[in-house]
Amino acid sequence: MAASPKPASFFESSEAGAADRELQRKLENASTRHLDHFAHVKAEYSDYEEERSQSRRIKEHAIAHLDELIVELTGKLKARGCAVFAAATVEEARDYIVNVARNTGSRRVVKGKSMTTEEIGLNPALENAGMEVLETDLGEYIVQLRQEPPSHIITPAIHLSKEDIGALFHEKFGIPYTSEPERLTAEARARLREGFLSADLGVTGVNFAIAETGTLVVIENEGNGRMSSTMPEVFIAVMGIEKVIPRLADVSHFLEVLARTATGQKLTTYTNFIGGPRREGEVDGPREMHVVILDNGRSTMLADPVMREALYCIRCGACLNVCPVYRHIGGHAYRSPYPGPIGSIVSPNLVGSAAGHLPFASTLCGACKDICPVKIDIPRILLHLRWKESARRDLPKWPAPAARARAGARQFARLARHPSAIRLLGKLGAIALKPFARDGWIKRMPPPFSNWTGIRDFPRPRPRRRKIGADED
Repeated sequence: MAASPKPASFFESSEAGAADRELQRKLENASTRHLDHFAHVKAEYSDYEEERSQSRRIKEHAIAHLDELIVELTGKLKARGCAVFAAATVEEARDYIVNVARNTGSRRVVKGKSMTTEEIGLNPALENAGMEVLETDLGEYIVQLRQEPPSHIITPAIHLSKEDIGALFHEKFGIPYTSEPERLTAEARARLREGFLSADLGVTGVNFAIAETGTLVVIENEGNGRMSSTMPEVFIAVMGIEKVIPRLADVSHFLEVLARTATGQKLTTYTNFIGGPRREGEVDGPREMHVVILDNGRSTMLADPVMREALYCIRCGACLNVCPVYRHIGGHAYRSPYPGPIGSIVSPNLVGSAAGHLPFASTLCGACKDICPVKIDIPRILLHLRWKESARRDLPKWPAPAARARAGARQFARLARHPSAIRLLGKLGAIALKPFARDGWIKRMPPPFSNWTGIRDFPRPRPRRRKIGADED
């Protein structure tokens, strides 16, 4: 099954997503299921809000002391026998990993789920260097077969039905078509197992890095993260600088909120604590271990007193599930490794002006803030980024309809400074629309207002009634 051609811009891709009713049906089903599970596990855990507050306090402290914690973490990792590389850019991170693969003679790479490796474009870099890369998270494996990026931070194949996946496996593997999830999963498991057994190099992301002990925490549900980090002779963990937390005791608070908001589970199936390469006398684990700590714009976010809050994110993906924009256009429309509300605030800092329009792709409804397990005020950050984008000389290039809407909003803002003019226009509008009104509603209006009445009725505006006695002596 060939991947669809990529639209040229965010506006084209979001327009295509908004017109795809089948995509919206799949997103609605998956998001609703996630939110139902979340509501259930949240309701039965009375300390949830306190754990949420405590998780935020830990993140606030960690980000405020990030420089000290990274030094402490780096020292502990090196003491455990790990090689640590601090990458300022995606190019430095990619080059380091490719060089490690070359220097260790690695030809086959297995990868656990990692949005940071999506951010640095690791798969194409390794493949261009002649290596075979296998995604081992089931959702990531599916989108890799389709040669497309993940559509969601937690559920990469959220945009596909079991029938889509059945057709994909039939085409790629030549097996009889089936849409039974158990048979599809068994087929993928058998093929991935061969990949684990023959892999030279394993790569995963990191959920939390504990400065106190030099321990990396990788959370997952399929066991592929554990196998990617223990079966190959060489292992590389890739993390952003914001993944550092101070103490081992802090992890339990994040475990209580992460799984609940991400997948509606009380706890993920596997919580891996990685303490370094294989030591003398141990029978398993990697012979060589590297940790790549990526900046790529995060220091700039740290220096901004509003933006630094975005670094609290623990990548649960819950804000995507409640976002009306994401649920309407899907993850691929954002054209960033990080879609949805959290992507709209981190992408402009990680990928630059190419994502400058994303802060505007929001209704500012606040649902993302309400569900965030570390209480990130995403709407406030979106407004901050909109202000910054509007202050730039090279403003984003808007398509004609959006440009007209923005010009109209500016005109209205100027007009709204004169209440008497607004009242006069209201009266004139009520008179002009009176012939179109039926039973208190206007169901059809001439262009350009017909775009509104084409999808919903408009309440008939009525002239403001004079209060009885207001002008009486």
